[in-house]
Amino acid sequence: MRKVTIEADTIGGHVRDAFMLAEMIERFRSQPDGWRDDVLIAMMIELAQKTGDVTRVPITLPKMSFEQANFWTAHFGGAYVFQNTRRGVIISVGQPGIAADPSLPLPVWHLSERNAIAGWLEAGELVEPIVKARGMDAAAVLRQKMDFILVEAADALNLDLGQATRADLRKIARQLGAALPVEFQGLAALLRWVEGAGAWPQISSEHPAYFYTLRARAGADRDLINMLLCELAPLDVRQMYIVHKERFYASYANWSDRKRGYVADFLAREYAVDKDGARAALFGPEPGMDEAHRPDPKPAPDLAGLVGPWGAVRRRQR
Repeated sequence: MRKVTIEADTIGGHVRDAFMLAEMIERFRSQPDGWRDDVLIAMMIELAQKTGDVTRVPITLPKMSFEQANFWTAHFGGAYVFQNTRRGVIISVGQPGIAADPSLPLPVWHLSERNAIAGWLEAGELVEPIVKARGMDAAAVLRQKMDFILVEAADALNLDLGQATRADLRKIARQLGAALPVEFQGLAALLRWVEGAGAWPQISSEHPAYFYTLRARAGADRDLINMLLCELAPLDVRQMYIVHKERFYASYANWSDRKRGYVADFLAREYAVDKDGARAALFGPEPGMDEAHRPDPKPAPDLAGLVGPWGAVRRRQR
C-alpha cells in the first residue's frame, strides 16, 4: 500500500443521491421527449426532496488521495511498514511468522532483532540521542524515564505505590540496590554524564536501556518512528500514552491496580495540564504548517442564469 483514497459522504448518502439526481437531470435534458417520462420525473422529485435543488446548491465531496508509503498497521499482531526510507523494511511486532511469507516485497525483521533495527535507524538518520537533541532538558527526561522503570520494578515486588513522589521512588531504588533493573542502571549512568558526575557510558544496542536514550529526528516520519521506539522501550509509559494509544491501552489492561492508579494520576497531574508543552519537551516542536493560499470568494451566482430541469429561472420584473 502506498496511497490512501478517501471517499466521503453524509450519513444519509446525500452525495450519492445528488450524483444520481444530476445524472437523471442530464437524461431529462438530453433524451427526446424526456419531459414525458413520468417515471423519470417521479424519481427526480423523490430524490430532490432529499438533496434539494442540486443545480443551485451542488452537493459534492471529491475523493481525496494521500501518499502514505510508511505506516503502522494492527494487522498480523502489529507491523511497521517502511517503503520510503533509505532501506525499505517491515518490522513485525507480533509473531515472527510474518517473515515466512515469500510474497512480501521487503525484508521482515521482528521487534526482537534489536541490533538490526538499531543499525537501520542510525543508517537512515531517523533517530537522535536525547542527550544531544537541541533544546531538550535531557536530565529531566532521563529522570522521568527512570521513575517509570522504578514504578514497574516496585509493582513487580507488590510494593504500594499510592501517590508516590520522586523521593518515594528514590527510597525504592535504594531498597532494590543491585537488583535495580538494567534499564534503570544504564539511564542512571547516562544521567551522571549529563550532570558532569560521571564518564560517558557505553550503551550499545544490545543494552536494554539503549532505545530509551533515543528520540525520532524531525521529519515526515517523526511520529511513526517514535511509535516504534515506544515498542522498543515499553516501560516509558508517558511516551507510550502520547504516541501509541493502542499499545498503551493494551498494556494498561494487563497492569495491576497499583500501577494503573499511579500512571493515571501522573498523566492527569503532569501531562494533561500542558499536553503541547510536554510533547514539545519530549519530541521537539511540531512541524510547521504554512497556511495554504485561499482563493478569493466567488461572487454570488445569478439565479436567473441557472437552468433547472423545468427551464430557466425567470427574472422578476420591477
